[in-house]
Amino acid sequence: MQDLNFLLYAAPGHQTCALAWQKQLSDLNVHTQIEWVDEINARFLRFHPELGLIVDEHGLWLAANGMKMQPAWQAEIPRLKRASPKNELIARACQVNKVETILDATAGLGHDGLLLAWLGAKVTLLERHPVLFALLLSALEQAKQDPLLSDVAQRIELLHVDAEHYLDLADIASDQYDVIYLDPMFPARDANQKQEKKQAQVKKQMQLLHTLLPVDGVMDLGENLLKQARLKCSRVIVKRPKHAVFLADQVPQHQWQGDACRFDGYFQI
Repeated sequence: MQDLNFLLYAAPGHQTCALAWQKQLSDLNVHTQIEWVDEINARFLRFHPELGLIVDEHGLWLAANGMKMQPAWQAEIPRLKRASPKNELIARACQVNKVETILDATAGLGHDGLLLAWLGAKVTLLERHPVLFALLLSALEQAKQDPLLSDVAQRIELLHVDAEHYLDLADIASDQYDVIYLDPMFPARDANQKQEKKQAQVKKQMQLLHTLLPVDGVMDLGENLLKQARLKCSRVIVKRPKHAVFLADQVPQHQWQGDACRFDGYFQI
């Protein structure tokens, strides 16, 4: 991946954190120029619509078009408190009450991996895009400082690596992970879906991710990952919108259906 360049905005009171993140991002080949501003508020965001990064007391943020976002792990706590291996489809699909290790090869914002770790699994998150990896790293660091998430954070490993390359490694044994989980970020539309039907408005976080990760650029739809994952693990779970086509046109052996999404299961027989 080519080097990336961003403005990094911070208030003078966050100088130490901003410099630390500038170094961290540089190590990821993301080059930043720090812009010191008096206050980062809604007005500032409106007048700085270009894609950029922000550092404040809550860590690292991605900003553009009057919005800012980061993996909202703390905001997931109410859902986590309600979660159980029985009432969460993802937990049932991954058999989280029976397995120990799960590889989330398409980490995204890390919310699903966080849930699986909350329910007791040891979760490895893979993310290849350096900026999204940095945002996840910020979320993980904050989780380690949160009394409700600190123990969960200890069960999460975050790796900056391309998932296809990682699954190709010879030293990744077929029994290293009990489950490989795939959630392609921008799934293809169902070919049978009527074109005139309007899609729901993309959430703020996804709007910004579309800006950072254009579909025709560094993003892919995970088509190649399923074949690799099935060679490395006896249980592969793929998250899809409820009416989306099968990933890589591969028919699953089982499905768990929800109101808005489903989980397709692929097993070695």
